[in-house]
Amino acid sequence: MTGSPSHSPSSPTSLSRTAPPPPALPPAPASPAASSTTGPRGATTGGLHRLVSRTAAGAALCLVGALTVAASPAAAAAPAAATADPLARYHQQHLDWKSCLLGPDDKTGKELQQAGAQCADVTVPLNYDDPDGRTITVAISRIPATDTAHRVGALLLNGGGPGGQSIGDPPWVRTAMKQVGERYDVVGVDPRFVGRSTPLDCHWPTGSSVRGAGTDRAGFDRAVALAEELAGRCRTSQGDVLPYVTTRNTARDMDVIRAALGEPRISYLGYSYGTYLGQVYASMFPGRTDRVVLDGVVAPDRYNPRLLRGTEPENRRALKGWAAWAAARDTAYGLGRTRGEVLAAVDSVQAAAGRTPLVIGDHRVDELVVPVVVFSGLSQDNDAAYADLAQAVRDMRRAAGGHTVTPSPWLAETLGFLLTGSESSYGSAQTAILCGDASAPRSPEVYWRDVQRARAQDPLFGPVTNNIGPCAFWDPPRERPTTIRGDLPALLVNATGDPRTTYRSAQSVRRMWPSSRLVTLRGADQHAVYGVFGSSCADATVNTYLATGRPPATDVTCDRPAG
Repeated sequence: MTGSPSHSPSSPTSLSRTAPPPPALPPAPASPAASSTTGPRGATTGGLHRLVSRTAAGAALCLVGALTVAASPAAAAAPAAATADPLARYHQQHLDWKSCLLGPDDKTGKELQQAGAQCADVTVPLNYDDPDGRTITVAISRIPATDTAHRVGALLLNGGGPGGQSIGDPPWVRTAMKQVGERYDVVGVDPRFVGRSTPLDCHWPTGSSVRGAGTDRAGFDRAVALAEELAGRCRTSQGDVLPYVTTRNTARDMDVIRAALGEPRISYLGYSYGTYLGQVYASMFPGRTDRVVLDGVVAPDRYNPRLLRGTEPENRRALKGWAAWAAARDTAYGLGRTRGEVLAAVDSVQAAAGRTPLVIGDHRVDELVVPVVVFSGLSQDNDAAYADLAQAVRDMRRAAGGHTVTPSPWLAETLGFLLTGSESSYGSAQTAILCGDASAPRSPEVYWRDVQRARAQDPLFGPVTNNIGPCAFWDPPRERPTTIRGDLPALLVNATGDPRTTYRSAQSVRRMWPSSRLVTLRGADQHAVYGVFGSSCADATVNTYLATGRPPATDVTCDRPAG
C-alpha cells in the first residue's frame, strides 16, 4: 500500500502499504516505516498493511456493555476521581524514554535515532475486564515537537495490516508533514502483540494464511487443511491470549497511551486497516480525538475475516494496467507485446503450477501460491512495483518451462514470506486480530461455493479472495464488533483504483460521517496516498488540515501526477 517513494513486497491480506505478502491479506514482510524512512510499503495480506504484504487483508463494530472511559489528566489528579478510575495506574504511569536502538543491526532503531526519536514501553492490561491481572507492554516511539509555541499535540500512527509495525514510521511521516510536523509529537505504535510489543507467535510455517483455492476440489481441500493446521497451532501455543488480540483492545491501549502522554485528546493518522482502528477508537472514546486522517479507507460493514471479498474488479483492473505496462517493455521482460499476451503469460504460469509445483530457488510454488504472488504485487501503482512483478512473473514463467531459476529480490522475499516461518509472528498476529474481531463461516462448503461462483468471474483472483482461512476454525470472538456511530470531521483519502481498500469503501465512510471530507486521487491503482504516492495535491490538502484543524470546505479531487 505504498507509493513511489519506496516499494517492497506486500502481504495479500494487508490493507497496508508495501510489504511482502497477506486481509488485503497475502504475504507481507516488514512495515514501511520499519524498513525505510522514505515511506510506507505495500501490503496484501495484511496490510491492509500487508494483506499479503504485511498490509493485504485487512469488521463491523457494535458497542455492547459498559465501557470504562479513561479519566482526563485533570480528573485523574483529583483523589476521588482517581479512586473511581480502575485504570488509574495505567493512565498515570511514568514513561521511561530511552534510545530506540536495539543493537548494531537495528536499521529501524538507527533511523529513529537519527530523526531524534526516543522509545518507551507502555504497560496495559491483557484483559481490560481484569485490570489488576496480567499485563503486557505496547512499544511506542516519539519525535517531539520542535515548534513548542504552536504545538498541537500528539499524532499517533498506525500503518495498517492488521499486524503491521508502526514504531518506525515517525521519521518518514514527519518528513511528509513538512513544516507542520514541527508542531506535533509524532508517535509510532506497535500495537499489542506486534513487533516490539509483547509478541504473539503461533510458529507457523508461513507469514500469511492467504492462499488460492487451486483449480479443483483437491486444491481447495489442501487449502482447508492448511487453514485448520494454522488455527490449531495458534490454539495450542497462544490460546490463553487469543481472546484479547482484538481491535477493540488496541483502541483501549491507544487511550492508555493518550493518558500516559498527558494528552486530553490525540490526533491520528491511519492507513488501510489503521483506518478501521481509527473509526473504532473514535466510537469507543468520543471526544478524545483532535485531527484524524484516514488513508486507504476500510468501510466498517466490509471489515471482517473475509475483507478481501469484493475487491476482484479493482484487482483485475490493476492487473490489466500492469500488463499494459509490461507489454510496452517486452524487450526487458519477454512477457508479450500486448496486454492480452501478458495476461495469457500469467494464466499459463498458473496452469503450469496446477500440473506440478514450480521450482524457484529453494521453493516449490504451487497453484495455491502463484495467484497470491501476483496479488501481492498489485498494491502499488509505480514503475518500481510494476518492475518487481514483471520480474517475478518472468521468473515463474521460466520455471514453468523447466529452467533453473534464481528468483529476483522481490520474488525471493515474497516466497520467503509465504513459504517459510521467518515472518510467522506477522501472520499469527494479523490472523488473530481478524478472527478475534468478527466471526467467519465455519463450514468449508460455504467457501467452496463462493470460490466456484467467484472463479467464473475471475479465475485467478476469485479463488484467493473467497477462499477459506483459519478463522473458520477459530473460537468465537469474546466481544461483538464495535458499532461505528456518530459523525466525525475526519479527512478521508483514497485512490479511485485502490485494489485493497476500494474507493467504494471510502465513499461509504464519507456518507456515514457527513462532516468528513474525501480527498480522491483520480486515475491511480494505488493503495495509500499521503506521503507515499507523490501527489502534491493530496499531500498539501492533508498538511493544511493538520495545520489548521479544519477540513476543506468541500471534497477534493487530485489527478494522478503526470509522468
